[in-house]
Amino acid sequence: MSEVLHVTEEGLQKMKEELEQLRTVERPMISRLIADARDKGDLSENAEYAAAKEAQGMLEMKISRLDDLIARSRVIDESRIDTSTVRILNKVKIRNKASKTVMEYQLVPESEANLKQGKIAISSPIAQGLIGKKVGDVAQITVPSGVILFEIISISS
Repeated sequence: MSEVLHVTEEGLQKMKEELEQLRTVERPMISRLIADARDKGDLSENAEYAAAKEAQGMLEMKISRLDDLIARSRVIDESRIDTSTVRILNKVKIRNKASKTVMEYQLVPESEANLKQGKIAISSPIAQGLIGKKVGDVAQITVPSGVILFEIISISS
């Protein structure tokens, strides 16, 4: 049995929109490219045809992967998220004990991680170190550069 993928409503919607784009825009475009290349004659020496067929294969693989992800996705009910301890979809404000730097991250499924938006994957070392902690706790997190101590300032949804 395939592993269930937990996503937000927004994340599922983005995957569905991307799949729709691939099926309704990209697929017909590649079909036209293949038809145009086929019209140019000998297919055994036609680089355009070979490139278009390869692009088609890659596109179909991407469509299949998205179909699978959407089928395995389960939407997380954000209204029922507990904020007494750090969990997925929580926004966590933390302070680096050494540098006194304050950061805020939202812990999200891997498919929705975006560091520029302050969203880190639940599987990341920082998120794993924060899971289950409460406000006031100090998390000792091992990162590639060593061990960092983070104090949890607040947890919100």
